[in-house]
Amino acid sequence: MPVPDMPPAVDVPRAGLDARSWTRPAARARARILAAIVIASVALRLGSAFFQGDAVEILPGVHDQLSYDQLACRVIDGRGFSFPVNWWPATQAGQPSAHWSFLYTLYLALVYEVFGHHPVAARIIQALAAGLLQPWLTWRIGGRLFGPRTGVIAAALASAYSYFIFYAGALMTETFFILSVLAVLELAIGIRQDAGGRPRLRSILLGLALGCAVLLRQVFLVFVPVLLGWLLWRRYGGAAGGTRQRLINVLIAASILLGMILPWTVRNYAAFGRFVLLNTNAGYAMFWSNHPIHGASFIPIFSRPEAYRDLIPPAWLALNEADLDRKLLQQGLQYVWEEPGRYLLLSLSRVREYFKFWPSAQSGLASNLSRVFSIGLLLPFMLIGVGRSALLLRDRGAPSRGCGNRRMPLVLMYLFMGLYSLIHVLSWTLPRYRLPVDAVLVVFAAAGIVWLLDLLPGPFRRLDGGALSTPPTTTETL
Repeated sequence: MPVPDMPPAVDVPRAGLDARSWTRPAARARARILAAIVIASVALRLGSAFFQGDAVEILPGVHDQLSYDQLACRVIDGRGFSFPVNWWPATQAGQPSAHWSFLYTLYLALVYEVFGHHPVAARIIQALAAGLLQPWLTWRIGGRLFGPRTGVIAAALASAYSYFIFYAGALMTETFFILSVLAVLELAIGIRQDAGGRPRLRSILLGLALGCAVLLRQVFLVFVPVLLGWLLWRRYGGAAGGTRQRLINVLIAASILLGMILPWTVRNYAAFGRFVLLNTNAGYAMFWSNHPIHGASFIPIFSRPEAYRDLIPPAWLALNEADLDRKLLQQGLQYVWEEPGRYLLLSLSRVREYFKFWPSAQSGLASNLSRVFSIGLLLPFMLIGVGRSALLLRDRGAPSRGCGNRRMPLVLMYLFMGLYSLIHVLSWTLPRYRLPVDAVLVVFAAAGIVWLLDLLPGPFRRLDGGALSTPPTTTETL
């Protein structure tokens, strides 16, 4: 079965080609194309940052930036992670909070400390980071999985993806979390694929990327054991080294991750008098997402924001944030235990919201446009790429064509997309929670596009003129 972006071998001397002379001009052409993609990516994200401006306003899908702005100002004033008034979701005025990302709050506080209270400064820094790093990381992952041509197309898709552009200017965790997830995946794949590629340095960087991802969104903790198990799993060959080396890689990454979490666990114990590993938001999500008010059909956003607080028993509102989160988690699990059938139907109804790619009357113009001109356009190519790449896992002849080193990375991609999606389908979900999965799916969309291009006849087969194609005798080192 043919593999995307991997044409059959050609006898180089007989074809009158020299692999080295073929590769260098093509590599230079790809570098120029990638540079243009990065420039466009930065320009689009800066446009989003300036559009959202120097004020923190209520915009569709970015309401959380009000909370981060307030928290950052309180941290600068020496009042810690707290709010001046009673705040969403049920935090009392002046009381400690662990509901929001500590890392993102500190980023925002640092920017405000340096530039003054100018949200646009934080937006610009964020847009620059996303504009530079997201296409590059996407290119790296796409190249490792399917070859350099797919990598460049994936970078172009990521640079123009409207959801990514919009959230690059929002003062929320989305952008930095997506970058952290992509870095985790690229580093993990590199540890397995690169023989002699400084695995210990990569393991250190992997630990830092894991720590950033978890400190931005604690839900990523669910994927961490899966990732570390994948690094230890010896199958399909690869350059992961022996058992001892794989174990060392895992221990290095895990130790750094734990070291980044521990200070916040200590802080939480001091603030609440009980063990709270990181954030206090799992209970709220479980309680609200499975409350009987939904029936068997999930309501993504209540019409009245006050309705969320009204659902909490009044006697519980006097509890501190950690105790309240624990109570809500227990009650949310009780809802599931008492009505498993309703919970199953409710979870199935969340699938529709999670994968929504069409406009809806409940969404604003910006949300509808972002949705349609991102996953709405690329979904067919994503499905084609996922389907075609799945054949690599079944193709027994793949190792003989040098694809065996790509099977385990594909397994990692499927594990991340499947587990991360399942977590949100079983609890709280909105289309924006799917964005980290979209960041991976654009790589598969690029693979689908490449496969369709290769189906075109004659002179239309290689629309890139060879600049993005793979060398006929070898896969170019990325």
